[in-house]
Amino acid sequence: MERRENDSALKFISRRSPVMGTRGMVACSQPLAAEAGMRMLQHGGTAADAAVAIAAALNVTEPCSTGIGGDAFCLFFDARTKEVTAILGCGAAPAALTLEAVRERGITGSELPMRGALAVTVPGAAALWEDTIKAFGKLPLAEVLQPAIELAENSFPVSPVTAHQWAEDAVPLMKASGAAAGAFLGPDGRPPRAGQLQRNPDLAATFRSVAQHGALEGFYKGRIAEAIVAALAQRGGVMAAEDLAAHRSHPTRPIHSIYRGHTIYEIPPPAAGVAALMALNSLEQDAAFPKAAWGSAEHLHALVESMRLGFVDALAYNADPEATGVPTADLLSKEYAKRRRAQLYRAEQAATMVPGDVTPDVVTAPARPGGDTVYFCAVDGAGNGCSFINSNYMGFGSGIVPEGCGFSLHNRGYGFILDPRHPNCLAPHKRPYHTIMPALATDPDGNLFATFGVMGAYQQPQGQLQVLSNMLDHGMEPQAALDAPRFSVAAANAAWGPACVKHSKVLLEEGFSEEAVTGLRRRGHAVTADVGGHARMVFGRGQIIRRDPRSGVLWGGSDPRSDGQVLGW
Repeated sequence: MERRENDSALKFISRRSPVMGTRGMVACSQPLAAEAGMRMLQHGGTAADAAVAIAAALNVTEPCSTGIGGDAFCLFFDARTKEVTAILGCGAAPAALTLEAVRERGITGSELPMRGALAVTVPGAAALWEDTIKAFGKLPLAEVLQPAIELAENSFPVSPVTAHQWAEDAVPLMKASGAAAGAFLGPDGRPPRAGQLQRNPDLAATFRSVAQHGALEGFYKGRIAEAIVAALAQRGGVMAAEDLAAHRSHPTRPIHSIYRGHTIYEIPPPAAGVAALMALNSLEQDAAFPKAAWGSAEHLHALVESMRLGFVDALAYNADPEATGVPTADLLSKEYAKRRRAQLYRAEQAATMVPGDVTPDVVTAPARPGGDTVYFCAVDGAGNGCSFINSNYMGFGSGIVPEGCGFSLHNRGYGFILDPRHPNCLAPHKRPYHTIMPALATDPDGNLFATFGVMGAYQQPQGQLQVLSNMLDHGMEPQAALDAPRFSVAAANAAWGPACVKHSKVLLEEGFSEEAVTGLRRRGHAVTADVGGHARMVFGRGQIIRRDPRSGVLWGGSDPRSDGQVLGW
C-alpha cells in the first residue's frame, strides 16, 4: 500500500550528532550530492572542487531549487594566506530589456511577470562553476562534473522533502514549458514521488558540453545558448545571443563585519549579505542580550528587532553597485549601527521601522513570494573552506526549459523594481537584488572558524543571524545550532522595499515556550506560533562546517528541515 505524504509527515522525532573528520568534509541538502563532493576530496581535490561537484549534482537531484540555469555565489578561504575571496556568478538583464520596452508591453505595475520570459536574466552558474575551479581547485572540470553526469544518466532516487517541493513547483513548470518539462516528470507524466527513480539525460548532455568545451563555448555559445535564446523568444523574451556570450563572473573582495571577535564575510551587493551584517552590528550593541536565556522573549525580541533593523535599510538601498551608488561602507559602520539602535530599539516594544539616513528619497515596492535555493559548503584537509550557494530563485525559476537541455531557467529578474526612483530599478546590463548569500567566518587569529549558510529567500540573513548567534553566544556545536527552533520575520521574508518591515509579522517554529510567545506579543509583535510540518520550510535549510584551528578537527551539521547530509573523512 502506497504511503500518503502530507504536511504532518515532516516531524522532528530523532536527533543527530555532529559529523566529525580531519581530512575533509562536505555538507549539503542531498546525500547523493554530498557523495559527489566527498569523491573530489578523496581524489585529491580542494574544497572548491568539492563544492562545484556538489553544485552540479544538486542540479540533478534537487532541480526545483537549483541548477545551471540559475545564479550562484562563492566565498573561498585560503588556508595558506588566510584571505577570503568572493566570486559573483549573477547575470545581468538583457540589453533590450529596458523599462520603456516593458511598459510598451502593457506591464503597468511595479514588477515583472513572475514566471515569464522577461524575468530571465543571464544565468551565471556555469561560468562561476568553471571559474571557481580555475581559481581555487586542482581537478579538471570534466572530473568534477562526472558524478553529476552519472546521476543524470543512470538515474537516482528522489528524496522525501525534495519530492514534496518538486510536486508543488511542477505546475508552473508544465504550463511554461510543455513537452520540454518532461525532463522533470516521471514516466506517468507526474512529478516523481519519494523513492522513485529519475533520469535526466538531457542535463547529462549539457554537463558534457561544458566539461568538453568550457563554460563560454559549451554553454554561453553554441547549441545550449541557441536553445536558451529560442525558448525565451517563443515566450516573448528579448535575450539575445550577444547577452549570453558577454557574460563573465565577477571576482571581488567580500564585505565583512566583526561579531564577538570573529570576522563574518558575506557577498557584496547586489546580494543580501549586507542585511545579515547590519543585524549583527545592531545585536552587538545590546549588552543585555548575552545574559538572556536562549528562547526567552527577551532573547527573541533582541534578535527579531536587530533583524528588522537590518532589513529596513538593506531593502531600501541594496542594488547593483555597478549601475547605481550603494552606500555599503556607511551601512556597515559600527557608528551607524549604534545610531540606528539608539534611534529605534526598545527592550519592551516592537519598533515602527523606517529607513535610515544614509540616502534620501527611498520608494517602496509590494510584497514578493519566497524562493528556492541550495546552500552547501566544503572544507578540505589543508583547511581551505568553500561556502557556495546556487539558486533558481523560485521553484523551477521561470518554469522555462530550453529544448533538449534538461534544466530550467531562473526568474531572478523578478527581483527588479519597475520604478525609476528606486536604486534597484530595471535597466539593461543591470543585475537585480539577490536574496542568496553564502557566509564564512574566521576566528580572532584569522583562521577559518566556519563555513555556513541558511537557504530560503528572505530567511537567509535571519537564518544566518540565528545559527551564528547559537554558536558564538550560546556555545552550540553546528548540528545543535541548526536543530534549534527558529523565527522568521515574515513580511520581510517575502518583500521588497522598506515599508514591509514597518509592521512585519513574526513566525515561530514549533519548540518555543508559551511564555516566549506571550512575551513577544506583549511587546507588540504579531506572532504566529507552532509552525510545523512542511511549513517549516519558511525557516530555511542550513549547513555548517566548523574547524578547530588547533587540532584540525572538522565539525559538521546539516539541517533537519531538508534531506541533507554531512560527510566527514
